[in-house]
Amino acid sequence: MTSVITLDPLDLALASSLVLVDIGLSIGLRLGLHRGFAIAAVRMTAQLAAIGFVLRFIFQLGNPAATLGVVLVMGLIAAREVAVRPKQRFHHFGSYAVAILSVTVPTILTVALALATAIRPSPWFDPRYLVPLAGIILGNVLNAASLTLDGVLGGTERERETIEARLALGTPYWIAMGPTLREAMRRGLVPIINQMSAAGVVTLPGIMTGQIIAGMDPIEAAKYQILLMFLLSGGSGIAVVACGYLAARKLTDDRQRLRLDRLITPKT
Repeated sequence: MTSVITLDPLDLALASSLVLVDIGLSIGLRLGLHRGFAIAAVRMTAQLAAIGFVLRFIFQLGNPAATLGVVLVMGLIAAREVAVRPKQRFHHFGSYAVAILSVTVPTILTVALALATAIRPSPWFDPRYLVPLAGIILGNVLNAASLTLDGVLGGTERERETIEARLALGTPYWIAMGPTLREAMRRGLVPIINQMSAAGVVTLPGIMTGQIIAGMDPIEAAKYQILLMFLLSGGSGIAVVACGYLAARKLTDDRQRLRLDRLITPKT
């Protein structure tokens, strides 16, 4: 087992010079992204440094309430990102309700499956396993759910006349919404299919790369990555279905009318 190579501030400073290349390209090509690059780089550095100190404290504490509290906060932040990304949103807290259920249910199910079967840490709430695993799954579930929610809301608005024509002809709501709903779900699942197809051929995924750098045998690292990809695919699938049907349900009523009046387009 090789020793872990630690990084000092100079190493990070040298790597950060690549962001200056992006900023220079943005300025030179008049892309208007230089300010965004600078803010994103500073924000990313501050966030990761802060979470590093928080996780060190949580790991040392080894308390189940504290560990679950961190995961809960991560889940709420992920749900907020799902709710605010689409151009259209439900009135009041409708988008947040859809997002919370779409994010928490698949994350809980997939994390519980992994902890109860393949990983089996002792204790079960060991933060070194629970927090990183939940974070990785939340990131993919967030992406799948946000794409699906945007697809359902945006697609329904674009296809409003077609859907209402079907309803006027007596077509049940769920059949009238079928094409839009399926397209939104397909859109939400494409990223995880791409990840699985490219893993090991085009890219070495993050967890496998990190474990190899940390000194783990490549075969064992590959096993963990395969496990993770299966978890991500399952979590994404559950999130897409939950988000799609919950959003579509909020777009109708007991009379099977299309209720786009429940949507708002926030001012930018």
